[in-house]
Parts: sequence; structure tokens; C-alpha cells
Amino acid sequence: MRFVNAPLSREDVSSLALGSVVSLSGPVITGRDEAHVRALEYLREGKPVPGCLYNSVLFHCGPIMVKGNGTWKAIAAGPTTSARMDRLEPEMIRRFGIRAIIGKGGMSREVCDAMKECGCVYLAATGGAAVSLAEALPRVSGVEWEDLGMAEAVWKFEADRLGPLIVAIDSKGESLYDRVSGSLVRT
Repeated sequence: MRFVNAPLSREDVSSLALGSVVSLSGPVITGRDEAHVRALEYLREGKPVPGCLYNSVLFHCGPIMVKGNGTWKAIAAGPTTSARMDRLEPEMIRRFGIRAIIGKGGMSREVCDAMKECGCVYLAATGGAAVSLAEALPRVSGVEWEDLGMAEAVWKFEADRLGPLIVAIDSKGESLYDRVSGSLVRT
């Protein structure tokens, strides 16, 4: 397993080989459908967007959060199906310089192409491991757009060995999902 620290540079990302298993520490933000829509709308309208979106590690996740003693804590943080963001993600990668996306299920060829163009990777997380993944997000450093609701807000975490994550799409646009689907025998 390779241990990597965010924020990630383009060089860091290009060194992550397809199929490698990684563990990630450092800043990670969450973002699902509504956060993507709002971020792109705000950019188009010239409104300010949270700085945490730029050069980020973006986790497709709607965490379950609890607040105690004035601080937030993630109690479950499982990956959501990334393909839901396929139509928005190429522009997000290009406009915000996203360096890594964490999710499940892979993404479209258009997203792979944007990753290749901009230096981004897709890190597959295990579905069904929401409690274990939340344990690797011990510190909440903030939340943006809380009005979108718990699952859709942009949560800012300091990850501590988040993983294992598999490099399922590399910065060359190569996809394990494409390899698997291309190798299936159809009858």
C-alpha cells in the first residue's frame, strides 16, 4: 500500500499507477450532485465559490454527521455512485483543478478524458464500508453550503489514512472499469 498526502500536485497524481492501492491523509472534501450544480452555477454567475474546491480531493459521499459539544463528527462516510456526476464532473475537473476523486463504480469516458487533460485520478472506495471510512475522517475542518442538507453539503475533513483506495482511473485516462468491461466474453 502506498501512503499519499494531500494536497496533491500534478506530479503526485501522475505517479499513481493504475491498480495501485493507496491510503490518503490530508484535506478531503465531499461533494455530490447538488454541490456540483451549485459550484458550476456560481462560477457561471460570477459568484464566489469555496476555496476548498480548488485542487481538491473530492469524495463523492453524503456523510452521516452528528454534532456533539459544538463539533461535527462523521459516523458514516460511504462512497456514492460516481456515475451520477458524469455530466458535471468534466467541467468540475477543468474549472477547479480537482486532483483526485474518491467514489465507487467508475466514471464515463468523458470524465477519464478530463482527468488525463488536467492531471486527476479516480480512487475507488469500497461500498458498504461507510463506518470504517468515517473513522479515517477524524477531524471536520468546516462545512460549506450547509443549506443543501447534510448529504449534499460540502464537508471539509482532515483524513488520516483513508483507504484502502484503488487507483481505478489514472492520470493517463486509463480505466480499470474499461479493462474489465472490454475483457468480458459476451454470448
